[in-house]
Amino acid sequence: MPGTPGEAPVQRARWLTQLRDAGSLLLDLIFPPRCAGCGRVGVLLCEQCLARFEPIRPPVCRRCGHPNPHDGLCRSCEHTPSPLDGISAAAVFAPPLRDVIHVFKYGNGRGLAPALARPMVTAWQATGLAVDLIAPVPLHAARLAERGYNQSALLARALGPAVGVPVAETLLARQKATVPQVTLGAQERRENVSGAFVCRGDVAGKRILLIDDVCTTGATLEASAAALKACGVGSVWALTLARARWAPGHSDDALTPSECASR
Repeated sequence: MPGTPGEAPVQRARWLTQLRDAGSLLLDLIFPPRCAGCGRVGVLLCEQCLARFEPIRPPVCRRCGHPNPHDGLCRSCEHTPSPLDGISAAAVFAPPLRDVIHVFKYGNGRGLAPALARPMVTAWQATGLAVDLIAPVPLHAARLAERGYNQSALLARALGPAVGVPVAETLLARQKATVPQVTLGAQERRENVSGAFVCRGDVAGKRILLIDDVCTTGATLEASAAALKACGVGSVWALTLARARWAPGHSDDALTPSECASR
């Protein structure tokens, strides 16, 4: 029976992941792990660095997560519709977390996921919200094969059991290859990921929690939420490990809710 489109790259990614796992075990024997934040020998992420993560504290807008002195929605969210019902982030994208995420995402730092999920558990529990499924933002099959893992999926796998919510890892698929968001501005990011995602599941009426690593301009989570809402999802919330620091007068001050979501 012929395989589905994209199956071969996914199988190749799994094979590469197994090969990398075997190599990592051997390397750990020769080169003991070091903290991704400070370089301390013997641990992937030390408690001292974890304690230095800067949590995002209220009051914030309940939809976009930006600082908001008033209870409820900020002025921008009051006047701008969004497929995202709300977004939260665990900590500010600043050292040492910024350095740790770089290792996690680009340095084969898959083992960091359980530790990085801990502040996400705290952030999600603080919202007091309930969801039915957790869905990580997917990578395109080609990028997954290149990297060997999806960092958002690793976070979701660690988060789900901790909060008692099932993880639907294949609920969303990335049907369009896009250029890296980090190279683009806010408007370019929205155009880059427009129509990039498709929902593959019967989730009508369900409450979904999207998971991603970093929240920047908002394009990726916005596009993911739109794909879910097109399938009749009841609500879409988002939780990221980190988000860029916001300051009045900075360019982020003018971002709309559509620009407050991810990557």
